[in-house]
Amino acid sequence: MELREYLKHKTLLFDGAMGTYFRSVHPEYPGKCELANCNAPAKVAEVHKNYLESGARAIKTNTFAANTHALECKFDEVRTVIRQGWKIATKVAEPYRAFVFADIGPITDPNGEYEQIVDEFLALGAKNFLFETWSDDDDLYALAAYIKARCPDAFLIASFAVSPDGFTRQGLSARAVLERVTNCPVIDAAGFNCVSGPNHLLAQARANADLFGKERPAADPAMLSVMPNAGYPTIVDGRTFFENRAGYFASRMVEIVAAGAKIIGGCCGTTPEHIRLTAEALNEEEIKPEPAAAQVEVKPRKVKNRLADKFAAKKRVIAVELDPPADDNLEKFMAGAKALKEAGVDAVTIADCPIARARADSSLLAAKLRRELDIDPIPHMTCRDRNINATKALLLGLSAEEVRNVLVVTGDPIPSAERDEVKGVFSFNSAVLAGYIRELGEQGVTAPFRVFGALNVNAANFEVELRKAKRKVEQGVAGFLTQPVFTSRAFENLIHAHEELDADILGGVIPIVSHRNALYMNNEVAGIEISQGVINRYEGLDREAAEDLAVDLSVQLAQRMEPYTAGWYFITPFQRVSLITRILRELNKSTETDHS
Repeated sequence: MELREYLKHKTLLFDGAMGTYFRSVHPEYPGKCELANCNAPAKVAEVHKNYLESGARAIKTNTFAANTHALECKFDEVRTVIRQGWKIATKVAEPYRAFVFADIGPITDPNGEYEQIVDEFLALGAKNFLFETWSDDDDLYALAAYIKARCPDAFLIASFAVSPDGFTRQGLSARAVLERVTNCPVIDAAGFNCVSGPNHLLAQARANADLFGKERPAADPAMLSVMPNAGYPTIVDGRTFFENRAGYFASRMVEIVAAGAKIIGGCCGTTPEHIRLTAEALNEEEIKPEPAAAQVEVKPRKVKNRLADKFAAKKRVIAVELDPPADDNLEKFMAGAKALKEAGVDAVTIADCPIARARADSSLLAAKLRRELDIDPIPHMTCRDRNINATKALLLGLSAEEVRNVLVVTGDPIPSAERDEVKGVFSFNSAVLAGYIRELGEQGVTAPFRVFGALNVNAANFEVELRKAKRKVEQGVAGFLTQPVFTSRAFENLIHAHEELDADILGGVIPIVSHRNALYMNNEVAGIEISQGVINRYEGLDREAAEDLAVDLSVQLAQRMEPYTAGWYFITPFQRVSLITRILRELNKSTETDHS
């Protein structure tokens, strides 16, 4: 029977996990299970057969990680893995008349490899494709269209890995992704697999069931696919184990079908026993469809944000960066912040472990400033040190502490000599993080944050930098803090950004306090470029004269940027808060003179 015809009458039951089950029955196998297609095909065939004997009506090829990045090999070897995986699966499936799906997992940096993989499967005769455990849908639509252009009757399932709270590892909400995917006519089914157990994916199925089964122009209604993990794993002696509660799994799968799923199966930790009991439960019970849950419109909370109000009123905003201390003595930091508030500063920005060195946490300091000084902090939040769970936890805390503004940055790289001991996370980039923060606010999980980004006006290729900035704006970034503007090229880029970006810009100013300081920043600090003329002006100056020059230059730069910015972003050198307040006094004097 043709697949679409089958799905009109029955629920399609897939197999369960390949990787975890293969490892459990063949612990002696030394490599990645995809490589077993070539050097242990009988073991792979045994796994497929066990699932088919248990009642599965569809199986996945053992090719989830068949790509050059995961297998760390050239594509010629990947091609062999794919061909062998297809050969094994189709041969085992034939006497059972089961459907075979080409299994394609996510690739970190695809660079055209998805199309190569698809071409291999199409050449082998594949018509059914499963894209599973994906964290975003960026590459999906073009790839689906690529397949349908070559095989119009292909059947495509797009399956996303979603955590229990309804977000992917890239910070995208399940509902937002599914709204896009179900409206794409070249994708036949969509849903969830991996990361979460059956209970949490049942909740996701119910929450999103209304997106499926609706008429679509030039396509059949999209179908819901759900393939949960067996549950949540435990670690014993360094190995990952899932509790074998196959009966519970099967009962939840029946509920998932009642919630609207037409395609079901298992992911990590599931075994032929899970599939057997699920098949029996489907055959034994008359499953009555649940009515789709009514969608409750969630509106973002309305909260007071003084900084946002000032931007909206077109009043000049002044933000000053204070470096967090390297120890637990906050006396100087708090005194500096207090002095800045008294000087009329609107916001204090706090770096997040700058140059990848541990310092007092920017978010905790932000909460302290907000509570004790009632000043608006802008904690920096890097992608370097936290995964999505830690990031969400921090955002929940900031929201509870009424910190309403954050600056998202990718983060300085960890020095190469320390990478064996200190690992960067980089689960997502700053644009994705901005989108995640926006989603949390829109869903009412947190209060809405005003999200800022960094803009490097000294970038060698500013058009690329500008494209990145526009992407950040699309993801919810409302303003940018620029790198210091010392050169004519940087100033031209600032004007260009002002013309192109639908966002508020705070022009960056860092006072140069000595000739040595100028040389250091120009040669060692990424993103800062100082003209030779400025560097030469500091040569031979003592501290007092250098500070006088720093004040003059900073005021001149700020005034020059004023028509093209919504305010200024001053970076405090060496905790010299008095220097910043002096610059602000001079700026106020010049403003009063201009208006008199």
